[in-house]
Amino acid sequence: MIQAMSRAFEDFPIGTRLVSTGYPITADAIMDFGRKFDPQIFHHDPDAAEKTLFGGLAASGWHTAAVSMRLFVDTMDVAGGIIGMGVDELKWPNAVRPGDELRLEIEILQARHSKSRPGYGIIRIRNVTKNQRDEVVQSFMANTMLPAREAGL
Repeated sequence: MIQAMSRAFEDFPIGTRLVSTGYPITADAIMDFGRKFDPQIFHHDPDAAEKTLFGGLAASGWHTAAVSMRLFVDTMDVAGGIIGMGVDELKWPNAVRPGDELRLEIEILQARHSKSRPGYGIIRIRNVTKNQRDEVVQSFMANTMLPAREAGL
């Protein structure tokens, strides 16, 4: 069986748009993440969450970010890894709820070879995470570094 090569910097010219597969969000996953990493009642206690601004259980923004990262890595498929250099304009305009299915839309805004790291490229991306109703649940811009084919990874 021939295995497809994973991607590198050269595979992401300016204007490239990618869409991930869907990722289901369960109440158990929301509560587990909330208890471990963001222990506010609207993330881990469904009954108490009913009496909050959310009016029910809602995923932590950091849970949404973690799921989005997973979708980003899987969709980009870069064997040598993608190094985050910074995130701008991180927003969570709508809550993620149990039963939502998230997908990530990636757009390459800028791309250039690194001046300080030969064999690597830097891309500026816009990542938008949406639910099954096409509502934006997270958005941000970021700079990332990834290997170029010449890096041999």
